[in-house]
Amino acid sequence: MSHSSSLQLVCTFVVRSPFDAQILPSWEQQGQGIEVKWSATSIIIDSLRAGQRGDVVIVTVAAMDELIEAGIIDASTRVELVESRIGLAVKSGEPHPDISTTEALVNTLQEARSVAYSLGGASGIYFKTLIEKLGIADEINRKASTILEGFSAEKLISGDASLALQQVSELLVVPGIEVIGTLPEDVQKVTSFSAAAFKEAKNPQLAKEFLKHLQTPEAAIAYRAKGLDPIF
Repeated sequence: MSHSSSLQLVCTFVVRSPFDAQILPSWEQQGQGIEVKWSATSIIIDSLRAGQRGDVVIVTVAAMDELIEAGIIDASTRVELVESRIGLAVKSGEPHPDISTTEALVNTLQEARSVAYSLGGASGIYFKTLIEKLGIADEINRKASTILEGFSAEKLISGDASLALQQVSELLVVPGIEVIGTLPEDVQKVTSFSAAAFKEAKNPQLAKEFLKHLQTPEAAIAYRAKGLDPIF
C-alpha cells in the first residue's frame, strides 16, 4: 500500500514474521501507509552512517545506543521492544537432531552436511565467535552455506544446507521448515531490540503513533507467536 504520508520504517529482519502476520496489516487497516526497508542490523548501521534516513528504526539495543550517540535518533522516543533467542531449523519432514546440550550441539553441527547462517545478522556474528570458542570453526566453515543478510532457512529449501541457524523469529519467516529448538542456555545469546524515531523524521507524529502500535497487547501476542519475548 502506498500513501503520500507513508511511514518510512528501517527495520531489522528479527521482527519480520510478526510484522507480516499481524502488526503491519493491522496498521494498514487503520488507513495508514508504510514502506519498510528490511536489512540486518550491521548493514542498517552502515547505511545510516552513509546518510540514509526514515521515520522509525528498529535495531539491536547496542546499535540504538550507537545511533543515539551519533545524534541520528530522537532518544526521547526510544522504546524497548523484544528479546530474541537463536534457534536451529531443518527442512520439514527431516529428523530433528539433538541440540539439548552443548556437547550434543557440537556433535550435530559436526554431523550436518552444511550449516547455513547470516554473516550480517546478530545471530551469525555471534555464531562465528561461538564456533571459534568451541574449537570447531574451521570444520564448520569449510562446509557452511553463508548469506550476507536475509533468511538462512532458505538454504534448507534450496538444498544447500541441512541445518540453519538464526533468530527463531527469522527462521519462522520461511515456509517448509521446522524449528528444532534454541541453542542450549549456556551458549545462548539473547539479543534485545529497540525502536525509535529519527530526529529528521518526515512524519514525526505518525512515527510516535507507530511506536505505540508496536506496544499494544495485540502486538505482544504476535511477537510471542513468532518466538519473540516482548519487553515493554
